[in-house]
Amino acid sequence: MKEEDKIHNYRQADAPISLDELKTFLWGAATRLRGQIDAAGYKEYIFPLLFFKRIGDVYDEQFEGFVREGGAEYAGMQAEELAIRIPDGAHWRDVREVTENVGQRLVEAFIAIEQANPGEEADGRVIGGLEGIFGPKDGWTNKAKMPDHIITSLIEDFSRYNLSLAACPADEMGQAYEYLIGKFADDAGNTAQEFYTNRTVVTLMAKILQPQPDESIYDPTCGSGGMLVKCLDYLRQKGQPWQGVKVFGQEINALTASIARMNLYLNGVEDFSIVREDTLAHPAFVDGSQLRKFDIVLANPPYSIKTWNREAFQNDRWGRNFLGTPPQSKADYAFIQHILASMNDTNGRCAILLPHGILNRLIEKDIRKNLIEADLIDAVISIGKNLFFNSPMEACILICRKHKEEKKKGKILLIKATDFVERKNTESYLSENHINMILSLYNSYSTIDGRTCVIDANSIPDKNYTISPKYYVKSSDTKESEDINVLIQNWEKESQAVHNCYKTLIESIV
Repeated sequence: MKEEDKIHNYRQADAPISLDELKTFLWGAATRLRGQIDAAGYKEYIFPLLFFKRIGDVYDEQFEGFVREGGAEYAGMQAEELAIRIPDGAHWRDVREVTENVGQRLVEAFIAIEQANPGEEADGRVIGGLEGIFGPKDGWTNKAKMPDHIITSLIEDFSRYNLSLAACPADEMGQAYEYLIGKFADDAGNTAQEFYTNRTVVTLMAKILQPQPDESIYDPTCGSGGMLVKCLDYLRQKGQPWQGVKVFGQEINALTASIARMNLYLNGVEDFSIVREDTLAHPAFVDGSQLRKFDIVLANPPYSIKTWNREAFQNDRWGRNFLGTPPQSKADYAFIQHILASMNDTNGRCAILLPHGILNRLIEKDIRKNLIEADLIDAVISIGKNLFFNSPMEACILICRKHKEEKKKGKILLIKATDFVERKNTESYLSENHINMILSLYNSYSTIDGRTCVIDANSIPDKNYTISPKYYVKSSDTKESEDINVLIQNWEKESQAVHNCYKTLIESIV
């Protein structure tokens, strides 16, 4: 497109779009796909369109600024140095003009943008870049799945709004993006859980780890990148510089890895490396014959997966089985050991969201024993049920540090926070008060009646090396035990009633 045409197409930025309006618009656009594709597939189409519209509007905004500053020729030269470049013929408006084979034209624009924005190789990694960021493209050209009129309707929906930085700041766009991720997870059910972790839990994890400017942050199962974003948000909210933080992530699913990269870009992050690959089979970040080390590692690994290469891990070339080889039926401790091996030796620390079973399962007793004896566990926090979309499961947060404070050496803090759950409509979450209470319990690092217990890591009383808070955190309030006895009596009474009904039914049939 000629420079004069670009200038001619510019318009004054629309009035700023509110966060609530943006959320409503984005979810409304997604619901256009109902009946056309399954809810789990919304993200494959809405996220690329959102990203495409955003980068196009920001490009226009920046180009127009250059025009005002020095004219068309100057703007053309400056545009070549922008963080994201939009090649001629690949702008949003170019696709909007098409009336036939719209999906094919959209894919051509995606590919042109990806090729025009390669990542930079530095520090032994590829930083940023848009290669493959729009994800799988076959669906766009499948007219039975996405006919022209559906794509055109979506494009027109997005065209109603200006998504420039002036109209929609990066923090607002990031919040809307996270909202959309959550809505997709909620609407799609269990199929979306692999890329969404309750953000209030992630906020708690970030506040415990306390990221610092210029540190490195790594998520080996990064999903949509929400944990990485929350760590940067921690610095932003404290008014500390976050631009120097190096961000690393690995994700096995191609589309989800693309979503993570879009998420980081839309949150104003450019210095990041997200790699699509299986973390256990092919760790992406290495330094010679060793894994690369990071200041902070946080993750929500897939729970208790059975399909993984245990034999290869048993003889792991990266030395990640230093505590022992996990059973084939549960790879949780494979991910834990990968994370521990990825922490640097000076200030390395991690927070891992895991199934509660890792704290007491007999099949992993020996690995757990070795972990305890290595004195890497800082704290274990039991959190409440229903903090995951469409799942009632109870989980825990495992906090580990390479170098513990003197008062913490040989100790493990166990926190019972299973009742800290707020529920609104169908969503469960940690309130701000809950987060602050858990942080206070963690920072106190002392035994508090009914809430915490500091145990001696060198003399675990349980022969199975159980480290579940419920086994150690006790209350002196006798009412608690009385309530439990009442519950048991009620259960026995109801159980007997069910048995009697079943017996009566069988007798009537016979």
